[in-house]
Amino acid sequence: MKQGLIFDLDGTLVDSLQGIAASLNHALAACGLPTHSPEVVQGLIGNGTRILVQRAASADADETFIDALEQAFKSDYDVTWPSGTLAYSGITELLEALQNRGYPLAVLSNKPHPFTTTMVSQLFPGIRFATVLGQRAGIPHKPDPAGALEIAHTLGNAPECCTVIGDSTMDIETAHNARMHAIAVTWGFHDRERLVAAGADQVVEHTDQLLALFP
Repeated sequence: MKQGLIFDLDGTLVDSLQGIAASLNHALAACGLPTHSPEVVQGLIGNGTRILVQRAASADADETFIDALEQAFKSDYDVTWPSGTLAYSGITELLEALQNRGYPLAVLSNKPHPFTTTMVSQLFPGIRFATVLGQRAGIPHKPDPAGALEIAHTLGNAPECCTVIGDSTMDIETAHNARMHAIAVTWGFHDRERLVAAGADQVVEHTDQLLALFP
């Protein structure tokens, strides 16, 4: 049985930092808060939009204010994300090669589900993902293993026959929690030292190194 390959989205398949930062800063300015550099925003990404805007807002912001800030972010991002999001170099070719080799492919992201499915379908129209899951109401997000285990069930693979591939320590934790293999990539939002310390089974720096692991 071929390993099921579960890819993270932001920082793994796509470079979305500029798009996220632009929409976050648009929302912050609209709500009267100071904006942040892309480098600062990079450190806020990973736990979904709610926590993103909470981290970006003032410490004393109440839930009503956070609601408004999150909605402002989503409204802008829904329209503008294509101008600030692109597939990393070599990713489309990697996915095509893995698909041709018979590996079942999936995406698991903490980005809201509608954004996740739209982004994947528009940026990777030639890839037949078995399933694409973003953050959904009532389903705990990574590093909870629920989404990864749901994907394994959909693929018909036991958890130990699946690999989580991501750029963050959260992806590694997700893999461990689901009893799956963990591969970390260094071209995303977390540096190599953090990925190694989190216990990644392999750390790769280029798409060709990743492809070589799945002949």
